[in-house]
Amino acid sequence: MCLIRRSLILVSIIISAFGGAQNPIVPNKGLNDPHIHIFNDTAYVYASHDKSVGSDNFKMEDWWVWSSPDLVNWTERSTLKPENTYIGKPFESSWATDVGYKNGKYYWYFSEGNEQTGVVVGDTPIGPWKDPLGKPLLTSDLTPTHEYDMAIFEENGEHYIIFGVWDYYIAKLNDDMISLAEAPKKIIINNPRGPYNTDGTNKEMPTDDKPFVHKYNGKYYLSWGVFYGMSDNLYGPYDYADTIMKETSFAEGYDAPTWPNGFLQGRHGSFFEWHNQWYFAYCDISQTGNRYFRDTFISYVHYKENGEMATIRVDGVGVGQYDANKGNIEAEDYFKAHGVQKIENTIGGFSIKSFEDMGYVVYPNIQNLDGKSIVEFEILSDKDAEIEVREGGSNGKLLSTCKFTANRTKAFQKESFKTNGLQNGQTICLVFKLSAKANLKINRLRFK
Repeated sequence: MCLIRRSLILVSIIISAFGGAQNPIVPNKGLNDPHIHIFNDTAYVYASHDKSVGSDNFKMEDWWVWSSPDLVNWTERSTLKPENTYIGKPFESSWATDVGYKNGKYYWYFSEGNEQTGVVVGDTPIGPWKDPLGKPLLTSDLTPTHEYDMAIFEENGEHYIIFGVWDYYIAKLNDDMISLAEAPKKIIINNPRGPYNTDGTNKEMPTDDKPFVHKYNGKYYLSWGVFYGMSDNLYGPYDYADTIMKETSFAEGYDAPTWPNGFLQGRHGSFFEWHNQWYFAYCDISQTGNRYFRDTFISYVHYKENGEMATIRVDGVGVGQYDANKGNIEAEDYFKAHGVQKIENTIGGFSIKSFEDMGYVVYPNIQNLDGKSIVEFEILSDKDAEIEVREGGSNGKLLSTCKFTANRTKAFQKESFKTNGLQNGQTICLVFKLSAKANLKINRLRFK
């Protein structure tokens, strides 16, 4: 308990110093197993709920929905209790959930411990919820694996449910979203790895629980925590690729404590896209010190040219906000982009480039701008190029016009510009003028 108290004190210090650290997204509440979906330009997290910081086992008595307009400020919106499902009584194993939307209704799927999966339906993303079946959707005898920790994948209006532990199964859902259109099929993973199988020799526990599927640039990604495989086909087979979390991921104070099998264990989560940016939401215990009282973190996700995901960063600033006192803001870590794409750098990392006139990127909630009057860019440009720094959005107040000179050294160079009207908590928008189209690369920026 002493370690837990010290960790909670550390969280309070970080929040006080930064004015509202975003990781964890909801501190000290036990919000975990996050699945984030965007409905009506609002982020909703469907999650499990660890009961207490003092718990010595997994006590999870209900399921939660929280929402956010910006991935920074979160509000509790809905609670689903087991008593209001087919379970019909208090229950301490309310495990992972996910949601799907079809025909004006929201279908919220939930795990009955590590055995079965049920579903409730609502007219809004936050309910109220009703159990349309009065029994499990996935029963414990359906497949050789355990029917829990499901994920919902949607493509072209069709929905699929993925579930299991060690071995994963997938089945298409009927249009009613509460019945299966086919018998579940096993997903083949070539050369799998996992937190209990780092060298490929553990055939009994080759992966983990909590599978998830997302799609990017024509490729399907099957993930289990921070491990993932890739395929050209939703049903597989998938080729194991990598982990997105490494020892280099962690900022000071976020690398420990962790799970008995190390920092790769227990990272239940989900990938999602919003405003042309990708994210990973996942479990973390570094700030609570208790594996039975987990937090939710969010990190940016960037894809390499070969389709693999780059190593993520784990810190307290998180996403959707920035700290001008911490030095560089990586250009690819924007909150919103239009007409702009990420480019993998040959020196490592990513830069951004506009592919249309007046393309723009937005960086909201930049803290500690007071007293700063210079914006410095690290750029590469074959021709003279111009961007505008504006407040709020692409049509906002002009703060600076930045004219870059052609750089024929083929290396990133730093250029600085006087900037008026910087204020703490400001939203900054970079607007690419025609001269910058398909030419100017911005690697990072900072305010001084």
